[in-house]
Amino acid sequence: MSHSEARAYRPAPSLIRAVVTVTSIALLLVVLFAGGSFWKIFPLRGIVSEDWRELSWPALIADYAWHMILPVTAMVISGFATLTMLTKNSFLEEIGKQYVLTARAKGLVERRVLYGHVFRNAMLLVVASFPAAFVSVLFTGSLLIEVIFSLDGMGLLGFESAISRDYPVMFGTLWTLSLLGLVVGLIGDLMYTVVDPRIDFETRGA
Repeated sequence: MSHSEARAYRPAPSLIRAVVTVTSIALLLVVLFAGGSFWKIFPLRGIVSEDWRELSWPALIADYAWHMILPVTAMVISGFATLTMLTKNSFLEEIGKQYVLTARAKGLVERRVLYGHVFRNAMLLVVASFPAAFVSVLFTGSLLIEVIFSLDGMGLLGFESAISRDYPVMFGTLWTLSLLGLVVGLIGDLMYTVVDPRIDFETRGA
């Protein structure tokens, strides 16, 4: 494994960045839009309103969506920020390599250099790092989001089961997250052939 690939697989910095990003974005959204210091547009906590039993099903769906706007926005923005930084670093590293200088010296236009040469090699590192980034953002992000917005979800359930030593629930949560990680990893392996058609798993297996 090369030095760049090793850096892409480091889980600790990615986990720390996910924690800081999710927490800061969630608190910022609370301060801005949940009555913290500016506007009170969205509810601060909970999944549904207190009178949700009296609502019709269209109003219940709208109420549920109203409560989930801030948590979902925080998770999407934090995940997007992590993947954007990873993609930027991969592209900057590939742009400085010798084959890019050779392609430019041949007279290729910049669009052809970026999308025909740099894109494939840079996205391989992004695809390889995506499963670890996805699981870290999903588990850590969901736990922090659920704590900040007082939501009853899988992240908070797993954390509370670990604190209370409820091993069946804890292992069930870990099993679910591990299964999600394996599925995402399988999708990532299949995406290799989409990003770079030169990769052929059947030829390697033979």
